Amino acid sequence: MSDTSPGAPLAHRVPDLGALELLLAVARLGSLGRAAKELGITQPAASSRIRSMERQLGVALVDRSPRGSRLTDAGALVTDWARRIVEAAEAFDAGAQALRDRRDSRLRVAASMTIAEYLLPGWLIALRTQRPDTAVSLTAGNSTAVAERLLAGDADLGFVEGLAVSTGLDSAVIAHDSLIVVTAPGHPWARRRKPLGAAELAATPLILREEGSGTRQVLDAALGGLARPLIELSSTTAVKASAVNGAGPAVLSELAVGEELSARRLVRIPLEGVQLRRALRAVWPTGHRPTGPARDLLSLTRAGSL
Repeated sequence: MSDTSPGAPLAHRVPDLGALELLLAVARLGSLGRAAKELGITQPAASSRIRSMERQLGVALVDRSPRGSRLTDAGALVTDWARRIVEAAEAFDAGAQALRDRRDSRLRVAASMTIAEYLLPGWLIALRTQRPDTAVSLTAGNSTAVAERLLAGDADLGFVEGLAVSTGLDSAVIAHDSLIVVTAPGHPWARRRKPLGAAELAATPLILREEGSGTRQVLDAALGGLARPLIELSSTTAVKASAVNGAGPAVLSELAVGEELSARRLVRIPLEGVQLRRALRAVWPTGHRPTGPARDLLSLTRAGSL
């Protein structure tokens, strides 16, 4: 039996919304059977729900007869109260829908450079077919900057390439990527016959991304330290252009240099003694699993990359 004492929680003392909607339908249609049909439930289920509500309230609500169903005096009064509750629930639902519509009208994405330049364009085109009315803004930066934007509430979903995820963020691996050593064809390494060793790579000044970038984090951790950078740049495109122009060797994502390798503007240098494979991750604030457009984009990245 339900606890209807004054100290019991309100949910135990007030009928649920489905029961109140059924009572309103009975009052409007004058028939329990027609009310059940309108609400998509069986007549026995409707009868059971009315009886349960009567036990909960401690009063009879509906008189049933072969000619139909008629509200008792108490039932008519409860129906008036029920109408106000249902109207309030409809207003609540409309407000919640407005919030969802506002959420779904925009998506703020922050991504580290390689993902922003070489993967996200395709994902966003696919998202556009699913959500043509969602306005998407993309901010590109290094992995540290992506984490900062998410934690500050300035992005809804992020993508990073580093080794670890910042405190305060949850993550999911969406793909893997390899870093490779490249030089211009005229560099001495392009003519070497033996693979490059990890120690030599670590001791050589390289064209590098800035500190805080996922590429720099992975390379530094794999080699146990790096020589002073030959040049330090803030984008994958800038590092690649410098290498193509013969400024020196660079370590770049395999995703970023496919065209340059095919055209022989860059040469891949074989490497031994170290693996430069890394995970690419989607990230979001802890406890706030992506919803709406962010959830859909996350699904697209997994479908297209794993």
